[in-house]
Amino acid sequence: MPRTAPSSRTASAAALLLALGLAATACSTGQQSASGDGGVAKVDGKISITYLQKQGDQEYFVGEAAGAEAKAAELGVDLKVVNLGNDANKTVSEVQSALAQKSNGLIVVVPDPAVGPQVVQAARDAKVALLTSDDQICTDGPDPSACAKEQLVPRIGFSGAQMGGEVGKRAAEEFAKAGWSAADTRVISAWKQDVTVCGDRVKAARQAFDAAVPGVKTVDVATDNTPTGAQDKVAATVTANPGVKHWVVWGCNDENVQGGVTALANAGFKAEDVIGVGLGAYLACKDWKSGQPTGMKAALFINGKDVGALAVQTMYDKLKNGKDFPAEAFAPTTMVDASSWQGAGVTCG
Repeated sequence: MPRTAPSSRTASAAALLLALGLAATACSTGQQSASGDGGVAKVDGKISITYLQKQGDQEYFVGEAAGAEAKAAELGVDLKVVNLGNDANKTVSEVQSALAQKSNGLIVVVPDPAVGPQVVQAARDAKVALLTSDDQICTDGPDPSACAKEQLVPRIGFSGAQMGGEVGKRAAEEFAKAGWSAADTRVISAWKQDVTVCGDRVKAARQAFDAAVPGVKTVDVATDNTPTGAQDKVAATVTANPGVKHWVVWGCNDENVQGGVTALANAGFKAEDVIGVGLGAYLACKDWKSGQPTGMKAALFINGKDVGALAVQTMYDKLKNGKDFPAEAFAPTTMVDASSWQGAGVTCG
């Protein structure tokens, strides 16, 4: 399949690195690079894209792959989706494999941001366009939270600050509705603490909640972002706080909140004594679908299909038309609960 011309690739490599660091200006979907990067020459003929995802069997990422595949079919793009699981080493080997197979562009959701510099260097060496979705990676270091803004690879996903703010706001509304007091209530904030976007979400949730409900103490719980991991850590947290009567639970994703709600139920807390606000809705909906009382009171619906489609469209626009990558582009979100999730289009496996 056609590839970019070697001469244009070589001339534009430095420009790509410069463009990734250009200041961004706000636009309707996120932040747009201030000027064209010219980093990867346009592709004549059919475009080939490889989409490498962590946790590809998780409901959200299944939806993301489906959205990417639908958009690729619409655009006439050859798309290969690769499930990396949680294997950081597989990320590097699959990137190398995709490059060997002459992919024109790579879209990556890394299991571990520490592999970011290796992924970036491999794409640079091959003069292939690189875009991340969901999670950020840094060009010159393992920790995106410590990365200079201009060194972050362009990303398609959701706004962590916006999502967290919506979660915290809804949790505060549920708190007010329940009529609880701050003195005997605790907030559990659960997330994998080396994932930058997770930190953005829980920080914004706490800020929004505290602004509306001052005085409630928050317990930060480090998890692996899985339901069982969160359940174990929250169970230990509950044991260490025997005087608490009411709990508010939020986290990086539905997995953290579901694990927390389950741990609290196992500890004897009734549904009316728990306010869980999920992030994703793909697990929260299962509680609502059962019709049983649950501490999962609401969840922010993030549709992976929208992110997958937007990522493929963004890569296509770059490769086919030479359009600059945005620094970030965001898909829409919707708050749902037991009464509204079906109408919002949540897929509940």
